[in-house]
Amino acid sequence: MSVLASAGIFGSVAQAAQDDFVRPAVDWHALAPDLVVVGVLCLVLVADLFLPDDRKGVLPSLAGLGLLGALVPVLTLAVDGADRAMFGGAYAVDNFALVLKALFLVAGYVTVLMSTNYIAEGDYAEGEYYFLLLASILGMTVMASARDLITIFVALEMLSIPAYLLAGWRKRDRKGNEAGVKYYLMGVFATGILLYGMSLIYGVAGTTQLAGINEALATGESVPVISLAIVLVIAGFAFKVSAVPFHTWAPDTYEGAPTPITAFLSVSSKAAGFVALLQLVVIGFAGQTEVVRPLMWALAALSMTIGNVVALRQTNLVRMLAYSGISQAGFILAPLAVVGQIGDSTLTSVVTYLLIYAAMNLGAFTVVMAVARKTGSAEITSFGGLINYAPSLAVLMTIFMFALAGIPPLAGWLAKFVAFRAVIDADTGAAYTLAVVMAINSVISLAYYANVAREMWMNPAPDGDETPVRVPFSLRAALTITGVLTLAFGVTQWATELGDVANFVASTTP
Repeated sequence: MSVLASAGIFGSVAQAAQDDFVRPAVDWHALAPDLVVVGVLCLVLVADLFLPDDRKGVLPSLAGLGLLGALVPVLTLAVDGADRAMFGGAYAVDNFALVLKALFLVAGYVTVLMSTNYIAEGDYAEGEYYFLLLASILGMTVMASARDLITIFVALEMLSIPAYLLAGWRKRDRKGNEAGVKYYLMGVFATGILLYGMSLIYGVAGTTQLAGINEALATGESVPVISLAIVLVIAGFAFKVSAVPFHTWAPDTYEGAPTPITAFLSVSSKAAGFVALLQLVVIGFAGQTEVVRPLMWALAALSMTIGNVVALRQTNLVRMLAYSGISQAGFILAPLAVVGQIGDSTLTSVVTYLLIYAAMNLGAFTVVMAVARKTGSAEITSFGGLINYAPSLAVLMTIFMFALAGIPPLAGWLAKFVAFRAVIDADTGAAYTLAVVMAINSVISLAYYANVAREMWMNPAPDGDETPVRVPFSLRAALTITGVLTLAFGVTQWATELGDVANFVASTTP
C-alpha cells in the first residue's frame, strides 16, 4: 500500500483492542510521552511566572525542546515493540498510537516555530499562549491511545478547550473575536450531540470499552437506537474534522485566528478528530458497517465537492486553504466509506494521508506567514511576483500547492493514491462511484491551487514593491522541516513505484 505500511509501522487497531496486552497497573514507560508534555507544560507555566518581560523569549524554546524531548520515549517504545494497555484497556500504546503521537508532537513543534516571532512581535501574552498550546497537544497524544468512550471524551475536551481560547487570541480584533465565539459555540453544540450519542451506545452495549462495544454490536442488527447513536457520534466528530455539513465554523475561524493557530487547527485538531473516528469505526462500530458506510460515503462526497467548489471562488488564501482543508477531509473520509471490506487498508490509508497532509498544510501556512510579514495581507493577489523578490518562498509555495493537488512526485500524490486504492479495492458499485467523485474533485482542486502558483510566477508584485522578504530563523526551520517531509514522502515512494514498473517490464520483455 505504501512505504509506511510496508515498513510495518501500522498494526491492526481492531485486533490490538481484542488481543492480550501487557497489563501492568501503571506502565510508566508507556505514559512517558504524555508525562513529558505534562512536565514541559508545568515548566512553561512556572517560568512565565518568574521570568521578567524581556526574557519571555525563552518560553518558545522551552516548549519546542520539550516537544522534541517527548519524541524520545515514543522512539524507545517503538523499538521495544510490545503492545501495552492500562486502566482496564482504556489506554493503549501500540504502533498506531505511537505514529500518531509522533505526528502530534512534530506538528506541535512546527507550530511553536511558526509562533515564535508572531507572538513575540504581536504584543500577546507568551506564557499563556504556549501553556494552552501544550495543553491542547497533551489532549491529542492522549487521544492517540484512547480505547474507551470516556477516555476519548476527556481527550477531546483537553484538546478542544485550549483551542477555543487560542482561536480567539486576537482579542482586539473583531474577526478574532468572531473566530473564537463561533468555534466555541459550534464546538459546544457538537459536544452535546456527541455525548448524547455516546450515552445511547453505553445504554445499548453496557460498557464504554471500544472492544466491549464491538462485541455488543457485533450481531450486525441495526435497531433504530443503535443507528441513531452511531449517527450522532459520527456527527460530533465530523465537526472536529470540518466535514460538510458540519464545516461552517472553519472558514471564519481560520481567517480570524492567529495564523499559527489556524495551521494548528487545520492539521493537529483535525487529525485528532480523525483518530477518534478511526477508533470508533474500526473497533467500536465494526459490526455496524451497514450504518457506517453510507454515512461516511455521503460525508466524503459532500466534503470533497462543496469544499472544492467554494474554494474556487476565494480571493483570500487563508479562506481558500480552509475550504481546501474541507475538501481534503473528504478524501481522508473516503476509505472509511468501505470500512470492513478492505482489511487494514482503511487504517493505513487514513493515517498515511494524515501524516502527509500535516507536512503539506503546515508548510503552506508557514509561507503565508512569511509573505504576510512584508505585505500585511493574505489575499492571493498579494503573492503577485513573489518569484522575483523571494524565489525560495515562491518555489516552496509551489511545491506545497501542487502537493496538495496530488501532483507526482510530491507527497500529495501518495496520499491520494492510497485513498484511491483503498476505495477501489472494495470492488463495489458504491466504491467505484466514490472513486469517480474523488477523481473529478482532484481535477477541480488543481484549478485553485494552480491559480496561486500562477499569481506568484506570472503576475507582477502589488504596487511594484519587490523589496526582499525577511524570513526569521524559526520560520526557515519550519519551512525546512515541512519541505523536506513533503518531498521525501513523495519522491521516495515515486521512485519505488517506478522501480516496480521497470522490474515488471523487464520480467515480461522477451
